[in-house]
Amino acid sequence: MTTDSQRVNTSPHVSDEIRKTTCYMCACRCGINVHLRNDADGKPKIRYIEGNRDHPINKGVLCAKGSAGIMQHYSPARLKAPMKRVGERGEGKFEEISWDEALELATSWLKPIREKAPKKLAFFTGRDQSQSLTGWWAQNFGTPNFAAHGGFCSVNMAAGGIYTFGGAFWEFGAPDWGKTELFMIFGVAEDHDSNPIKLGLSKLKSRGKKIIGVNPVRTGYNAIADEWVGITPGTDGLFVLSIVHELLKAGRIDVDYLIRYTNAPWLLIDDPDAKDHGLFLRDKDGNAQVIDRKTGKTVAYNAKGVKPDLQGEVNLKNGRKAVPSFTLLAKKYLDDRYTPENVAEETGVPASQTRRIAAEIAHAAFEKEVIIDQPWTDMKGERHEKMIGRPVAFHAMRGISAHSNGFQTCRSIHLLQILIGSIDSPGGFRFKPPYPRPVSAQPAPHGGNIPNTPLKGPQLGFMRGPEGLLLEEDGVTPQRIDKAFSWDAPMSSHGLMHMVIANAHARDPYGIDLLFMYMANMSWNSSMNSSGVMKMLTDKDENGEYIIPKLIYSDAYSSEMVAFADLILPDTTYLERHDAISALDRPISEPEALCDAIRWPVIEPDRDVRGFQSVLLDLGARLGLPAMTNEDGTPKFKDYADYIQNHERKPGVGPLLGWRGKDGSKTGRGEPNPNQIDAYIKNGGFSEAHVPAEALYFKHANAAWQNWAIEMGLQDAPVENVFQLYLEPMRKFQLCAEGKAEPQPPETHRERILNCFDPLPSWYPPFEGASIDLNDFPYHALTQRPAAMYHSWGSQNAWLRQIHGHNPMFIPGEICDEVGLKDDDWAYIISHHGKIKVPVKRMNAVNGKTLWTWNAIGKRKGAWALSAKAPETEKGFLLNHIINELLPPKGDGHRWSNSDPITGQAAWFDLRVRVEKAPAEDEVSQPQVDAQNNPVGTPDQTVEYGKEWTK
Repeated sequence: MTTDSQRVNTSPHVSDEIRKTTCYMCACRCGINVHLRNDADGKPKIRYIEGNRDHPINKGVLCAKGSAGIMQHYSPARLKAPMKRVGERGEGKFEEISWDEALELATSWLKPIREKAPKKLAFFTGRDQSQSLTGWWAQNFGTPNFAAHGGFCSVNMAAGGIYTFGGAFWEFGAPDWGKTELFMIFGVAEDHDSNPIKLGLSKLKSRGKKIIGVNPVRTGYNAIADEWVGITPGTDGLFVLSIVHELLKAGRIDVDYLIRYTNAPWLLIDDPDAKDHGLFLRDKDGNAQVIDRKTGKTVAYNAKGVKPDLQGEVNLKNGRKAVPSFTLLAKKYLDDRYTPENVAEETGVPASQTRRIAAEIAHAAFEKEVIIDQPWTDMKGERHEKMIGRPVAFHAMRGISAHSNGFQTCRSIHLLQILIGSIDSPGGFRFKPPYPRPVSAQPAPHGGNIPNTPLKGPQLGFMRGPEGLLLEEDGVTPQRIDKAFSWDAPMSSHGLMHMVIANAHARDPYGIDLLFMYMANMSWNSSMNSSGVMKMLTDKDENGEYIIPKLIYSDAYSSEMVAFADLILPDTTYLERHDAISALDRPISEPEALCDAIRWPVIEPDRDVRGFQSVLLDLGARLGLPAMTNEDGTPKFKDYADYIQNHERKPGVGPLLGWRGKDGSKTGRGEPNPNQIDAYIKNGGFSEAHVPAEALYFKHANAAWQNWAIEMGLQDAPVENVFQLYLEPMRKFQLCAEGKAEPQPPETHRERILNCFDPLPSWYPPFEGASIDLNDFPYHALTQRPAAMYHSWGSQNAWLRQIHGHNPMFIPGEICDEVGLKDDDWAYIISHHGKIKVPVKRMNAVNGKTLWTWNAIGKRKGAWALSAKAPETEKGFLLNHIINELLPPKGDGHRWSNSDPITGQAAWFDLRVRVEKAPAEDEVSQPQVDAQNNPVGTPDQTVEYGKEWTK
């Protein structure tokens, strides 16, 4: 339905005008109606915010965060003008300056870096939603040192899925809520994608379908699940592989699906002493070989009419042989190591429960198949009269991702989905446009450090093999400051943001000249070892100079990170600026439709602030970056809105898909339209293009999908997507570690590459637990984000603070009894790295070995314009203080980053602790960091709202 963005409400007591835009209170990006009403002076003020019922994502549903956006906009913590540091770093002492002075100063710092050594700029952004712009800017500057928050949030989820089948959970796909018969959810807190998930769960409940929640903590979605699996943190992969064991043993797998859509039939060379052992057998054209079940001969997997076999053996020359990868897969997971009885102690899941869940999955998949009378043609030209689905759907997020074994765990979950044939089949997991996008359709990562020269491609991407590592000429030293795409984390698709400050401080692999950050609260809740990071940011060298020489920071609010900046570029709130929620970036599509959206200034700023994206384009023009300047040296784009409408990533394809072409008549591909944003505004802030019925399922192999995706500009040619159950690039890394192939890793890295880079999904114990004495630290500790908060954004919001003003540590009843704790007592939580003092609540709906708390509630005194004794500062706390960015030293003194060794994902949830009762006389959380000065001032104890309409 097309709606008008502005209309007069007949009730003057409610609003004078409604403007429709996109929420930014979490990454869900729902459609909202912003009600405006003029105050006594005739100036428009925001009256309230509600969901947009015409929006394809949330359909009018809005959570507490979205409704509280009004208090985010009017927050006392909003920055008011550009500022330059006048005190020491960390104090928070600044003087206001003009935008001209601020931009001239930033340019004077950036220009010599680009002229001499672009890699000396480290440009890292937090939870912004414009990474296609920020990454493009950094590429044009010429620095390899760019990444966003994915590396410390959920890169394992994204990379594990894209490497396996060309998609992933959340932004990449969704359950088929209306058709699934069984739904399993792994490690999902309540804040991510919350409104669509709530809508989906309500559909399942209304249809009477079973929901199984797998999570150490039973809150939120897991609390309404029909069955809860209170798993031990970090063992989800082992639990899933035990289910795989049961399905293989019972023969309950979709063999036809495996043959058609996966590399299960592809032949692997079996020659243990050879340098190609474990690689796919290929013909002279590079095509993987299979056994033709009709002739028994080897043929190309994509030969017309071939019917591959999943079993057998082929004799090659010189006594060599090859076997289908499925042979290795079946042998691996049928091993007794994966029986439910043998994994029960590690997972905390009774064998009977694992075995029953496996049987329920099989029953739903094969006894309740979904059939849609919709003919379709696959990419081989074969016609299918119906779409037949296996109605079991999964969803997973950070709870499985934020472990040092998270990449393999994510792959294990996808292996399970593929074995039963439920990926993009009716009732299963479904791709959201523009996905599927297998690795072959993704960019490779690019490095470089040539003065005044853009990189040849984007900094982030998907590694094909060891030959693509971003290393210096010695084959060892990383090109990037975070050591992404090096031997430390070879397949780190999103970078290692949590290691930037520590590495820059250690000047390992080199020092930097400027740290440029946006919306990244790295001195507090977005860093491990928060106290240590604050020290790193303020440490000086023997000459009295800061080890990290300069720091530019942009944010809308006076966060903890602001205090450490040398220059502050104040951002607008999300209701005061233009944004593109773009298919080039982080799409908001649903499986049935390709969707994108905008934000626009529904209200003008009342402070001297500018949208960061416009500021970035301004800086690019001042620096003379070719993509941002015309031939005469003038800026190519007036501001971000101009960029959104006129930038083309390739001819005819830009940030927005709707209303392209000079007259706005084209969708997907088309020339820039000078009135494109206005068209979005008139349509409620979004565009929507429905996927043709023939292309709704089996997109990975569907000719109709390929044709439509090309028409929409999502790809330029057909893209083959064979699901990679056996991941050959990982075997290539193992061959290098075995000394059989080049380049070879340093000796310190060989063992963990051999152990962790299994080309078949595997499980190994989380690193922190394996490197300490578990008798000293017997318990797990982790955080969850509540439905009413999104990191530190929400916990400075006057309305949301009333829901979560502080955060206790929830401790299982048995541990409370053992230590002598009761509700509202205080406890010390101690890790190998440090100790915190926290308030306690008893909880029994939790894994018996697991403590947990809400994330990012605790605040530093003086930040966020909170009062001096705000509960967030005195009874709120962070686990981050006792998590180290480095693992304990090994015997040789080497300290690895506290990350997944494959992707570099920060292993937040590997933390091991012990609990001791603390004295109650001083009921203040510890550690207490010295208060920072607040450059925006501290408000009264009560933040009042509504006086604008009082006459």
